[in-house]
Amino acid sequence: MEENRMKLLNHFMCCILLLGLISCSNDISEGAEKFNDSFFYNAVDLSLLPKLRKSKTVFYDQDKKLKDALTLLAKAGVNTIRLRIWVSPESEDSSFDEVKKFSKELRSKGFKIWLTVHYSDSWADPGNQKLPKAWDALLFENLLFKVNVYTKRIVAEISPDIIQIGNEINNGFLFPHGDIYNNQVQFIELLSTGVNAVREASETCKIMIHVAGLKQADWFFSQLKEVDYDLIGISYYPKWHVKNLEEFEYKFNDLSEKFEKDILIAETAYPFTLDWNDLTHNVMGGNDALILPDYPATKSGQLKFCQKVKSIVLETKRGRGFCYWGAELVAFDGHESLNGSAWENQALFDFNNTVLPVMGVFNME
Repeated sequence: MEENRMKLLNHFMCCILLLGLISCSNDISEGAEKFNDSFFYNAVDLSLLPKLRKSKTVFYDQDKKLKDALTLLAKAGVNTIRLRIWVSPESEDSSFDEVKKFSKELRSKGFKIWLTVHYSDSWADPGNQKLPKAWDALLFENLLFKVNVYTKRIVAEISPDIIQIGNEINNGFLFPHGDIYNNQVQFIELLSTGVNAVREASETCKIMIHVAGLKQADWFFSQLKEVDYDLIGISYYPKWHVKNLEEFEYKFNDLSEKFEKDILIAETAYPFTLDWNDLTHNVMGGNDALILPDYPATKSGQLKFCQKVKSIVLETKRGRGFCYWGAELVAFDGHESLNGSAWENQALFDFNNTVLPVMGVFNME
């Protein structure tokens, strides 16, 4: 009798041990999935598509048939949509409510959501990191509290797959408090507050730190040794950044290896023409704007450039994706508009709002 009880006890303990090993194995595999994600983000920034819809802008496939922009992008291989979010913008554009509503639609159509949180009421970039007006008079301790609460709300209510803590924060963000050159300790504290808010609100959302270009990226990321983030994001526009793609490729790969992080091109674009389709000044307008002779401002040149950029990411060991900025920015306000698109010659649609050959880059492997 005693012998039978001992056999049963041994059998029971073996089962418990086996279950524990299985559980540990599952935890390890889940952790590997989270931190060694091989998913490749084929992304476009569509922050102004809700505005274009209000202006009744329509798009066409290669057969000139009317199609929804999201349908065209999904068919082309786009799997992720990037959206900016502003604190208290003057209009509904990029507001919390608009981004939340649009994100819900995008997710229902199968897209992943990538949010770039500007922590400002309008554009934030290396030269402009203005505090939201409502936060302007806050003491630093209260600003930290605002960043925490605001970031948690975004993650809790929108559930992004990727979130950027700031946009192109080469020089810092939330000026003057978060100026990396004059208030580096406060910059790190603000950045860490945003990061920690994400970690507390989500176990799966990946955190990106985003800078423009590679010129100071090595120094910048060297300052973030105590910051907990997952992804490095780099804006790459030949007009402003490295004009040699071989040099860009070397530095891009080196950055990922040095800091042991997955890396993405967070923004890029290229013109398919130097012509204009409205009267709004174009960012890449005029003959002097073309700065890469091997990639002319033609439909094939735009495609060739994007193929090269994507191949750089694919060939980088920890390259995880790229995002085309301004995909939707056709001349939405009419041909005579002085306040229309400054990007219509760099969109993914031609001057008739028909898909361009560059769309093929998203299915490229």
